[in-house]
Amino acid sequence: MVTRCLQRAPDCPNSRGRTPEEKRTDTALAVDSGPARMPPTQAESVIRSIIREVGQECAVHGEIVSETLIAFMVKAVVLDPSNGFNMDRTLMKSDVQNLVKLCMARLLDTKNPSLDTIKMQVYFDMNYTNRVEFLEEHHRVLDLRLGSVTREITDNRACTKEELESLYRKIISYMLLRSGLGSPTDIKTVREVTAALQSVFPQAELGTFLTLCKKDKERQLKELTMIVTGIRLFNRDCGKGGEGIDDLPGVLHEAIPATLQHIDDQLEKTQHQAYCYTAVLEKAADNPLMKAELQPYMLKEALYNIRQCEVFLQIILSDIITGAQEVEMMTKQLGAHLEQLKMTVKSKTAVPTSQVFPIFIALSTLWTSLQDETVAVGVLSNLFTHLQPFLDAHELFFPERVMQQHLNGVTVKTDMDRMKEHMEDRVNVADFRKLEWLFPETTANFDKLLIQYRGFCAYTFAAADGFLLAGNPAIGILKYKEKYYTFSSKDAAYSFAENPEHYIDIVREKAKKHIELIQLLELHQQFETVIPYSQANLRQKVTHSVQTNLTHWRRENCSQVYPPKNTSTQSMKEDSTGVPRPQIYLAGLRGGKSKIADEVKVNLTRAVDEN
Repeated sequence: MVTRCLQRAPDCPNSRGRTPEEKRTDTALAVDSGPARMPPTQAESVIRSIIREVGQECAVHGEIVSETLIAFMVKAVVLDPSNGFNMDRTLMKSDVQNLVKLCMARLLDTKNPSLDTIKMQVYFDMNYTNRVEFLEEHHRVLDLRLGSVTREITDNRACTKEELESLYRKIISYMLLRSGLGSPTDIKTVREVTAALQSVFPQAELGTFLTLCKKDKERQLKELTMIVTGIRLFNRDCGKGGEGIDDLPGVLHEAIPATLQHIDDQLEKTQHQAYCYTAVLEKAADNPLMKAELQPYMLKEALYNIRQCEVFLQIILSDIITGAQEVEMMTKQLGAHLEQLKMTVKSKTAVPTSQVFPIFIALSTLWTSLQDETVAVGVLSNLFTHLQPFLDAHELFFPERVMQQHLNGVTVKTDMDRMKEHMEDRVNVADFRKLEWLFPETTANFDKLLIQYRGFCAYTFAAADGFLLAGNPAIGILKYKEKYYTFSSKDAAYSFAENPEHYIDIVREKAKKHIELIQLLELHQQFETVIPYSQANLRQKVTHSVQTNLTHWRRENCSQVYPPKNTSTQSMKEDSTGVPRPQIYLAGLRGGKSKIADEVKVNLTRAVDEN
């Protein structure tokens, strides 16, 4: 049998109707066959057959492995030059059998740090989405879930009194579901929402609502929900309502610092572990006996693993810090708007809707953003929890007692300690006529340059057989072919600068043998011809169903705030201009002795024919 594995076009019609797991598998594996191409359906069939066989064999040995991980491992085996797979020749039956055998060996080697790193990368990539994308998806899912309820309202053709009452109840249920503030089955909450809605949109106005087009109905429903939510939040603050509304600012101010501390503590432990591994590897570099003794522990691969853990923890920590800043800002804005409302309605029996409606909408918008942050913190916290087993595995890779034996007499240096040692040892620009070097004092946005290899020393990694050592930007950043490189010392910088292409090639070849380095060192672009990350990637989310680029690690830490929308709602058709200015007031906002405020809308607009 002669088979040829090909790269599947991302928009191939045959990919439609496939399960998410199948699609993720196809994007995780893309092997280019060269000029001769096999029909996509046949190529997919071959790939699927290989993955299925590997999965079955793993199951026989007691290991349940996802198709996505298997596809990733197939890619790793094919990329590794030591396995002898040539992309430009046909894969024979023996090649396929050998591929399955090699994948099996890697997937069943549970004590291998490289496998653990790949598992961690696949898990994180499948479950992490940056803040903006996550919140957009969260809102999309909410709209999707409300779709049927919305259609029941917008498609309604109520005519009788009973039908109109039923429609009004559906609108109340919709408001509760969209706002997330209480249950439609809770009588007290329903009564409170009903009272608030009646004050701004009495049932008598349903007739006008029903004449609107579908989009206008949807817009009005959303706007009314925000107004009613704002009223409820104001009443809650005044102690006159707020049934079923949690103290989100209080919850977040308690949960975020605790989560931050927990993750920060783990990050500190992870970094210390990385510094210890680095110190042991440095010591072993000059001691052949020690190097041989450490060989079974695969310490260099364990260093890749712990550094990848560090990266993921920093991403989670960064997102939560951004969320904490947003919560702080929104809490202040919430308080300011509530105070503004109190001043507006103070000692007044009625206030113009034009004054209070925008504030109600602003309150609702802020509260929605606080709800978003609550969900985001929960998701990130859950992601962190699921990374814990990967962090705990290091005791299995390199037991603490063994590490301490090799650390005797060794000073464990942090990345910052190493940077300080060479802070004044800078590159002399005069030594290089054709190369450009950048320094903090002469380069705008120096700290925002996208450094190659995630900031690790390019020369050390290439010259020391894949040894990871943090680069020091203060020495000087080399700009080479529009890319930026840092180095651990002046000597390393000079050595790399003598022949950059040579060392870049070494890094690339090393990544072929250790596929986890592609993601750790952000080498995706260098492997696009074989692994088209820019077109297809692993991240068709299990939890969010969102596709994004794998290169999300280098990203701006941005957040999304939802300012009040300048939208209007159609309530009546006007055929002329020069009509009297509407004068509509809300009475009873300040409440009385009752625990529940009883708002009344008073329309004082003069009649059209009144002069």
